[in-house]
Amino acid sequence: EVQLQASGGGLVQAGGSLRLSCAVYGLTFGDYAVGWFRQAPGKEREGVSCITSRDGRAYYADSVKGRFTISGDKPAERVYLQLSSLKPEDTAVYYCALDEEPYYCSSYGSLEGGFWGQGTQVTVSS
Repeated sequence: EVQLQASGGGLVQAGGSLRLSCAVYGLTFGDYAVGWFRQAPGKEREGVSCITSRDGRAYYADSVKGRFTISGDKPAERVYLQLSSLKPEDTAVYYCALDEEPYYCSSYGSLEGGFWGQGTQVTVSS
């Protein structure tokens, strides 16, 4: 069974940086997409970024493009999300997720969310 474990959240001032990590366990398929969602209080869940395992193509929501960078360490089965130039509106619980098929990430720049990790809180103070 696939399991994901997210870490790296915290409290940071506006303009600061954080790196989130998602460890993936139990993978039995070679082609997939993994990425991040976030949900702020009172708001809908938002797809932030995803990356495909085969070619490492990365996709970003417009709200984070140019500020966040997703990367994968395939041998270690970890995915990272570097958050830079953080804004108070980036405050949310961030979740990593994985799709067994990468087509949704490639087609829509987000994930369907077949497998989920627990969230990690990111709080940006002004």
